[in-house]
Amino acid sequence: MRSASRMTLPLAAAVLLLAPAAGRAQEAASDTLLTVNHYLDWEQVADPQISPDGQQIVYTRRWVNRLEDKWESALWLMNADGSHARFLVKGASARWSPDGTRISYLADGDPAGTQVFVRWMDATGATTQVTRVTNTPAELRWSPDGKVIAFAMLVSDKHEWPISMPAAPPNAKWTPAPRMVDRMHYRQDRRGFMDFGFLHLFVVPADGGTPRQLTAGPWNVGSRFDGLESGVGYDWTPDAKTIVFEGLKDPAADYNYRNAHIYAVDVASGAIRQITQRPGTWTDPVVSPDGRTIAFTGGDSSRMSYRAAGLYVMGLDGGNVRKLSGTLDRDPGDLTWAPDGSGLYFSAGDRGTSNVWFVPATGGAAPRKITDGVHLLSLSSLARSLTAAGVRSTFTDPPDVVRFDLKRPGAPQRLTTVNDDVLAGIRLAKEEEIWYPSSGGARVQAWIVKPPGFDPAKKYPLILEIHGGPHGMYSVGFSYMFQNFAANGYVVLYVNPRGSTGYGTAFGNAIERAYPSVDYDDLMAGVDTVLGRGYVDAKRMYVSGCSGGGVLSSWVIGHTTRFAAAAVRCPVIDWISMAGETDIPLFTYNFFDAPFWEKPDQWLKQSSLMYVGNVTTPTLLMTGELDLRTPMPQSEEYYQALKMRHVPTVLLRFSGEYHGTGSKPTNFMRTQLYMMSWFQKYGGTPAPAATSGSN
Repeated sequence: MRSASRMTLPLAAAVLLLAPAAGRAQEAASDTLLTVNHYLDWEQVADPQISPDGQQIVYTRRWVNRLEDKWESALWLMNADGSHARFLVKGASARWSPDGTRISYLADGDPAGTQVFVRWMDATGATTQVTRVTNTPAELRWSPDGKVIAFAMLVSDKHEWPISMPAAPPNAKWTPAPRMVDRMHYRQDRRGFMDFGFLHLFVVPADGGTPRQLTAGPWNVGSRFDGLESGVGYDWTPDAKTIVFEGLKDPAADYNYRNAHIYAVDVASGAIRQITQRPGTWTDPVVSPDGRTIAFTGGDSSRMSYRAAGLYVMGLDGGNVRKLSGTLDRDPGDLTWAPDGSGLYFSAGDRGTSNVWFVPATGGAAPRKITDGVHLLSLSSLARSLTAAGVRSTFTDPPDVVRFDLKRPGAPQRLTTVNDDVLAGIRLAKEEEIWYPSSGGARVQAWIVKPPGFDPAKKYPLILEIHGGPHGMYSVGFSYMFQNFAANGYVVLYVNPRGSTGYGTAFGNAIERAYPSVDYDDLMAGVDTVLGRGYVDAKRMYVSGCSGGGVLSSWVIGHTTRFAAAAVRCPVIDWISMAGETDIPLFTYNFFDAPFWEKPDQWLKQSSLMYVGNVTTPTLLMTGELDLRTPMPQSEEYYQALKMRHVPTVLLRFSGEYHGTGSKPTNFMRTQLYMMSWFQKYGGTPAPAATSGSN
């Protein structure tokens, strides 16, 4: 998570599961179908940064460390046409200096932890460590004159409760003092307990020296969703005298849900002034090339669960605020000024795809698409020549670095082929896009994934996989999960039900104060649509999903018995207990009209736990032991209730995992194999007979 028809089902007798699923192999080895074994050779690319002159691209490349069961990353460099690709240095988050002679990046350094480095991009390749800080720097930005580098970093604050304890005897082994918690937000998924302190901006000379803190106080730079640190949007003015940034300069921000303002800090004096004035979520400031205008995204304060952000501009003094995005009801991202200041380029998700758009800075004209295609395309960086670098993916193409010309839009040129060796000779599944009607006159988009060698005359088992969020968007991008399921003989249905992004504010906000509700209708209408095609075996249908998908998959089996088995992953099943367990408490409370102590009925009505008396579906529960978003007690509550009812169920507690069950390579593979094993136990397809050399 960030982020229906009601029916009473007959209580059916079920056999108590005393042993795990059958021990036969879930998947046959194959060099022509995508199996979990191939995942160990999988690679990823991210964050391509094109040099200011458009001649070179530096990007992050990731691969599986098989011995330590983790992803490793390094920076790679290539010419802008994709030639001469080579390893550059261990690290990530590279950024070119304004003159293109150097890059800054983050890597492990002395005395310990992540540090800021600068590498000269000439033949010498000289590298300098420019910080020696004790906390972790992030979000590097070069000053326009190339003299200093700005970054964000936590400023630790002493936080303890002094009491008059006697001195410990020599060599005593006393129990450590308790952890003191007095804030609403004190833990974060994938981090654990948060260090007490506040995130602030710093600058450091580009050739090394002592970092200087620009902002200070008991508040955080960076727009925060429910108290979660997730980066800082900020930018320099062209004269290198001012930095504009997002945040909330309010000591009471621990109770802030989504509000954020845009501020300016004078680099010389540290004086801060607030630029935006209207209460709202104002984020991602980007300064125009002439330094007179700030572009930013957001919207006025609202209790709406979801609302597409607008794209705005204003003067550096906060005056003349204008909305440029007009009626475009999509979320703009990757904001980038045209080098001549004529307008802004941005990316936007739309009906399962993502493309690049342009809007004139003068307003008066609607945003228009610059690229077009059934793909996911990001705008990662832009050269002075309007040559852009990004990452592109389609259903059959894993993400790779691409370049495209914003002056003469055309098909992006693929520059990397990091998984071509893995996919050589592999037969991939194909997808079919469908639209269908649902309750209330809604039109819903979904995709059907068909196994390689699909024969419409046969009957296939179906997996309905549900996305999380709930405000998220399934897309046309490559999915290893879906391809692997299809390679094992399953038809996969994935849906963007109401609540999804990419379809506008009304569609995304349709589940406000009613989650789950009409999203369930949309999922079931999708299943009915696929059943109508005639190639799905109605007795071998399965439902699964993680996070928001765990919410809905647990809701589904409490409202219908049509599925032969379920894999409910990292779910919320009890909203009342969730509010006190999760790292996003304000998000949870915001989904209801009033707190549960005032109006408990709605909280109970929307909780899957309250419908467990209807469940007869064999249910596999899977959650990370470290999960702080939808913590393990949620799964445990559901597991024990299912056990009390003698519904076949198993709870898998994934070691070393926060939210989700697949951040570690082996756990991703386990997730796939456990799910297929569970489905096979309850009537699913056996492992395919494909072997080496088969076709």
